[in-house]
Amino acid sequence: MIYEHPLAYVLGLEGIALMRAYTGEHDRAFIEKRLTEIRKFLDDDSLSGAAVEVASVDTVEGYRIWSQTYDGPNASFDLDEPFIREIVDALPVGEALDAACGTGRIAAYLAGRGHRVRGVDSSPDMLEWARRRVPQAEFQLGDLSSLPVPDGSVDLVVCSLALTHVPALGPMLTEFARVLRPGGHLVIADIHPEGVARGVVPPVRLPDGRPGRVATYRHLVGDYLRAALAAGLQVRRCEEPLHSPGEPGERTEVLEPWDVWPWALCDLAPEAAHAATVGTPSMLFWHFQR
Repeated sequence: MIYEHPLAYVLGLEGIALMRAYTGEHDRAFIEKRLTEIRKFLDDDSLSGAAVEVASVDTVEGYRIWSQTYDGPNASFDLDEPFIREIVDALPVGEALDAACGTGRIAAYLAGRGHRVRGVDSSPDMLEWARRRVPQAEFQLGDLSSLPVPDGSVDLVVCSLALTHVPALGPMLTEFARVLRPGGHLVIADIHPEGVARGVVPPVRLPDGRPGRVATYRHLVGDYLRAALAAGLQVRRCEEPLHSPGEPGERTEVLEPWDVWPWALCDLAPEAAHAATVGTPSMLFWHFQR
């Protein structure tokens, strides 16, 4: 079980903001305001008794629940798609694999570009959506660590918003390298480890109403690099686009339901949240070649 406490989260935001003062990013008035706000949070009964026990849900169950709404508004799609398209658009058409294809969002784009597309995912529910969405593609149930794809059979592998859900990157990068032809390309897009550390972890409600989060792991930038090099892949490009929130908004006094944590918790301390996140990476993008 995961123990999520709103007071701990907002104090964490305050702490990150205060630590940045040690590099000269904030003045005395900012620090004093943070300390005053911390004292107020510590005296807030609505926060002190609002902790939640949250189940860690595996990807098959988590995405079974999420499949019904996965294609709804998702800010991550707005971030990963431009990068993926920029890389893919410069590559020749060929055999493409959408690894962890989900509902076929990327597969549809690849097919639209003329690629012969295969999709693999561990969620039967997500695959059903993908088959309806991209009927001309071939979709198979499978795990990223053991892809049901022959050696050296694809020119391009795209894997988006999936590798934070695996405990170790090595087996996945090895598999991607195995199925790629010599000279083939691998494009990876995922939540940046700093985002995972700030709680960017998908929430789901279990059938009995209990809160759960899809199992998520924080892989450092170096973890991706070491796994790729060990698999014989060469780095073509790495991008860490910065999170660029607007100016902090009005502070709310209302503790919103768990389903919208941690975003709603940031609204309890908007200045601290802004200071803690501005200029930090939001996504991590890789382009490798075999």
